[in-house]
Amino acid sequence: MSKIELRGVSKAYGATLALRRGDLSIDAGEVHVLIGSNGSGKSTLCKILAGSVRPDGGEILIDGKPVTITGPRSARDHGIGIFYQELSLAGHRTVSENICLSDMPVTRAGFVDRDALEARAARYVALFASVAGDGFSADTTVENLRADQRQLVEIMKALATEAPVIIFDEPTSALDRAQVDRFFEILRDLKAEGRSIIFISHRMDEIFAIGDRVTVIRDGETVGTERIADTNPAAVIRLMVGTQDELAPTNGAPHATAVARTFVLTLQNLSGKGFANVSFEVAKGEILGFGGLHGQGQSSVLRAIFGVNPVASGEIVLGGKTYAASNPREAIRRGLAYVSGDRGRDGVISGRPILENVTPIHYLRQKLRLARPAALADRVRPALEALHTKFGGLGHPINSLSGGNQQKIVIARWLIDRPDVLLLDDPTKGIDLSAKTDLFALIRKLAAEGMGIVLYSSEDAELLNNADRILVFNGGSVRRELTGADRTRYNLYQAAYEAA
Repeated sequence: MSKIELRGVSKAYGATLALRRGDLSIDAGEVHVLIGSNGSGKSTLCKILAGSVRPDGGEILIDGKPVTITGPRSARDHGIGIFYQELSLAGHRTVSENICLSDMPVTRAGFVDRDALEARAARYVALFASVAGDGFSADTTVENLRADQRQLVEIMKALATEAPVIIFDEPTSALDRAQVDRFFEILRDLKAEGRSIIFISHRMDEIFAIGDRVTVIRDGETVGTERIADTNPAAVIRLMVGTQDELAPTNGAPHATAVARTFVLTLQNLSGKGFANVSFEVAKGEILGFGGLHGQGQSSVLRAIFGVNPVASGEIVLGGKTYAASNPREAIRRGLAYVSGDRGRDGVISGRPILENVTPIHYLRQKLRLARPAALADRVRPALEALHTKFGGLGHPINSLSGGNQQKIVIARWLIDRPDVLLLDDPTKGIDLSAKTDLFALIRKLAAEGMGIVLYSSEDAELLNNADRILVFNGGSVRRELTGADRTRYNLYQAAYEAA
């Protein structure tokens, strides 16, 4: 009998189906690996099991009996603990306090029992004492720790639940080799105790080093489960893809081959926080894709080029001249544009009219101090119409629009005064299919008119359908370049996972 079983679990967010049919069976005393591409549904499946997401349908069984998990506390009561990919630590509290945060020991008077807290936390701190590094101790404030040390605290926090079933969603992403080895030793000890581990990783070597079985999720559905001993990395990737020879749909010949290759952007060994030694060239009229799993340095490179994040070393050449990426204002003056998928952080000016949201770049490029609204309206309407933007009037607040139309406003602001290079940082995140179709039709049109475009997308199909070349990132570096007939989903996954 399985320790935990999920049958036909589903979850939708509005029109977006995050999980169509999630099936998973976990035995006691096993490390069960869950793998799938970006957005496949694996994290949603785990969040349902951990109680942080309520499913729309399906069934969960524990020790053969159907259960209803109503929230995180309910999951803990059913013996399920989780390490979240997005760390949930309290930065102003100590390591000990964070480890025990979900279940603080208290005295009879209702105060925190400091002695019991320190004793409980000391056990988990000791597990990683040999690899935690300098400055790590039970009484260190978490905000003073390095990224790898904070990740260790999150792991300790999950272990401290003492749950029979623990989910680890990409727990090793910030750890070094020694820390990973020690963590795997601990997982093997837990397995020997009869505990069940669900392990999500994008590193193929880790999957085969620690897993007993692997379940693959593709496009929101469980497509297969294999024993690790009976399979290999190539077979797992084929299961993820669906067919080894699945070629990318094409939109005709690559744009940049139709004209002489004039490079509008060149990077030489660029390094900074989150990426190292990145080199590439973008030709006039070319769409260069950034692929790979989420968070492997793609966004960091784009933000560094645009002057948002500092560059540690290397060289950027823009339009044939060396360019110091000092700040976004300079980037805009030099003909760069940047569109983020996080429109709340990097895009819309909340609460302000559409006209104000679509014109700030025009003001900067033209050095305007004053302008007549009627004249501005005449300038912005062609850009909005190019994206089929739906809005009542330019004086309406930006918040009155749908997410897709808000993103179109953000993109349109760069089209009034055309840039030479357009940097797209996962631009379709959170927008509907119709808006995506409009956006990519415009991107291809801009490339055909000679604009150089760099496109990072967490959706593989967007890259395969639109990019002339794809640079696959892993661990902050470019691991492989896919061109021509090599632009297949299989090769994209293989480079992303096996390079790890």
